[in-house]
Amino acid sequence: MRYVYECDLHGHTNRSDGNDTPKEFIDHAIERGVKVAAITDHDVIPPMYVDTEYGQEEICTYAKRKGLILLKGIEISAETCVDDLHLVCFGCDWNVDYFADLDQFTIKSKVNSYQKLISALRDIGMDITWEEVLENGGYPVMENYVQKKMIFELMVRKGYADSWSAAKLFVKTMPNLNIRREKPSALEVIHQVHASGGIAIMAHPYLVKGKVIFQGIHMSREDMIDLLIEHGLDGIEAAYTYDKTSYGGTCKPEEIEEKIVKRYAVRGFIISGGSDYHNDGKKGVENPRDIGDRGISFEQFCCYDVLKRIADIG
Repeated sequence: MRYVYECDLHGHTNRSDGNDTPKEFIDHAIERGVKVAAITDHDVIPPMYVDTEYGQEEICTYAKRKGLILLKGIEISAETCVDDLHLVCFGCDWNVDYFADLDQFTIKSKVNSYQKLISALRDIGMDITWEEVLENGGYPVMENYVQKKMIFELMVRKGYADSWSAAKLFVKTMPNLNIRREKPSALEVIHQVHASGGIAIMAHPYLVKGKVIFQGIHMSREDMIDLLIEHGLDGIEAAYTYDKTSYGGTCKPEEIEEKIVKRYAVRGFIISGGSDYHNDGKKGVENPRDIGDRGISFEQFCCYDVLKRIADIG
């Protein structure tokens, strides 16, 4: 049996591109023996309540009653010209206007660009439709909740790719398919998250290309991360399921973790980790990511006062 990390700080539910309800997510984390788990759905504020046998219950209260510490978060996609620059944010005041504005901005940019991608795929001979994307392999979604990964999954179901990660790489490497949606500035996201009382952690840094155009300037991935740190980035994800994603490099997840820790484990900077769980097994994906596949230990988690504050533990 593969080692299960005690703390998994990156996971998704059916409120974005995951396949578990928030309650199912919590229950599965408990089954896996995880002590701390995080719901970090894409560009949408976390759920506040779940329906339980006692009626509607505050989500962290339910998790705690079941023996799990739950962090409520959001994974914000940033930078129009940089693929996979995602910021996982915790401890925010989710009622501030910024998150409502971000929600509407994101919905509009996603729907417009994803419909253009469907049209471009049809132009090269793929028989797929927007309606099929929303059908979502038997798990229907409204346009407000559509995710790009659902298009990749549809390409697999229609026989145009062997896996969603292969479909993603195909789209990224074809200039006529690499249709970018508008995304917020990473520096502005960090500023707004801090203004709301939260923290921002860079997700899966090695999914970002080694050379990028950031804020209109050509630079290395490392220089970009250093710039984010200068502007207040609070942490970075070291342990991640690169072996189960669209990562196209040659390093093993353990090697990447070692590189990240060596470069960024400075005093006060959070070294995070997570599986990026979606429960893709529900859609027939073989060897899917599972809660606890990657993460950090509880001892490591407790080294960070800000995480203990957000988790409301002493």
